[in-house]
Amino acid sequence: MPTLRDAVFLLGAPRVRDLPPDIGAEVAFAGRSNAGKSSALNALTGHTGLARVSKTPGRTQQLNVFGLADDRRLIDLPGYGYARVPQALRHTFIALTTEYLERRQSLKGLVLLADIRQGLKTEDHALLQSRTDIPILVLLSKADKINRGERQRTLREMAKIAPETAYLLPFSAHTGDGLEETRGTVLQWLGLAAADGPT
Repeated sequence: MPTLRDAVFLLGAPRVRDLPPDIGAEVAFAGRSNAGKSSALNALTGHTGLARVSKTPGRTQQLNVFGLADDRRLIDLPGYGYARVPQALRHTFIALTTEYLERRQSLKGLVLLADIRQGLKTEDHALLQSRTDIPILVLLSKADKINRGERQRTLREMAKIAPETAYLLPFSAHTGDGLEETRGTVLQWLGLAAADGPT
């Protein structure tokens, strides 16, 4: 059975119709351009260079597909909210993400990255409401940047405004906080829960 470590880059799709056939199981990763999405993907798969990490936010501008065996995939959605990206392009990214979320039947779960210091923004709330029929894991990234007390207070406050379908988890790709729980959740959504244990 495949594990997350088997993930390989398959293709970058500028449109939803350019994606692989809509069969099997997919888990999508979404978030603002500076939320640490690429770092999270690399940490989860154990590959430092699988998703390209850039010091310039907004580099993910298409649907990046990472394949496992047996029609299982990880989808890196375009980052949104980066001010230096032209407004028309920002709308294109959001429209592409929205179309993907609305149309893909093989989508089994959504991982939303949000910087724990900034909380959920307008675009994040829109994504959280876009699919109420699938589970959503909200990774409060860069949790190592604040102390444990602040972390718990922030978690309680954000839980009040997040939809019931969302599960909030402090996360740090740097220290590994929340990493194993996230990996287990993604594996479960992909139907691979028994395939990959803690590393």
